[in-house]
Amino acid sequence: MTTLVESWTSARDRLSAAGVDSPVMDARLLLEAAAGTSRADILSDPRRALTPEQVRALDGLVERRARREPISHILGSKGFWKIMLTVTPDVLTPRPETELLVERALEAFPETARFTMLDLGVGSGAILLAILAERPAAKGLGVDISEEALAVARENAANLGLGGRAALLRGDWTAGLDGSSFDLVVANPPYVRAGDIEGLEPEVRDHEPRLALDGGPDGLDAYRQLAGEVLRVLRPGGRFVIEIGSEQGAEVQALFMTAGAEDVRVVQDLARRDRVVEGLKKPLGITADNR
Repeated sequence: MTTLVESWTSARDRLSAAGVDSPVMDARLLLEAAAGTSRADILSDPRRALTPEQVRALDGLVERRARREPISHILGSKGFWKIMLTVTPDVLTPRPETELLVERALEAFPETARFTMLDLGVGSGAILLAILAERPAAKGLGVDISEEALAVARENAANLGLGGRAALLRGDWTAGLDGSSFDLVVANPPYVRAGDIEGLEPEVRDHEPRLALDGGPDGLDAYRQLAGEVLRVLRPGGRFVIEIGSEQGAEVQALFMTAGAEDVRVVQDLARRDRVVEGLKKPLGITADNR
């Protein structure tokens, strides 16, 4: 007989030996999935026996995780901000660091504000849907070059009841979009230096879409293209909030300032690493003489 607590401990030890960085939490999540149980069950009835079928199911899930397959792919879902998202190998797994982008965008628009937003490289829909879920009067468009990613985003929008306010379009950044159309533009573009990809954790290097990671030789290719495009599609006075790599703040800030953005600033995350560049498109009627 194998109990819940024994299974959890064994799974934890296997994952730790495999180099998984969060073996305790991952072991619990896999046990919950395999045994159809909850954290409360594990804590309140730790000596409950697993069936042979549940033991085999857990062994299979732990083996996949020990091979460094992301747990979001194994479970098929990932929590982000206040929403739960379907996740597949066709999209980046939403990361806690990206929640700073959502936080900064929400701070700029009151809860009752009516505004339109654009999410470039929408992926799973994490950023777009997290913001729309918090701002019921807002509408948004998500663009991605990957039709497979858009399928995931459509499923997430439908599951969250946001399909009526979230349009999704296959496209190459802002190509084909009208100028001065959006009050808010957000993006989490690829920013990993091409030469650094092979040194990433196996969960990222081997399982996430390379297209969403590779930022070119210096990691800045997407930002060079986006700086001018973002300002083109923003309405005068509109705001942009863009995620960046942890050492890219000054360079990305300079790119947007050169493109003509106003009030461009770098925002650091809780670890005091560069995480977001944000700013404005110059409002109408504002000139150097009357600022």
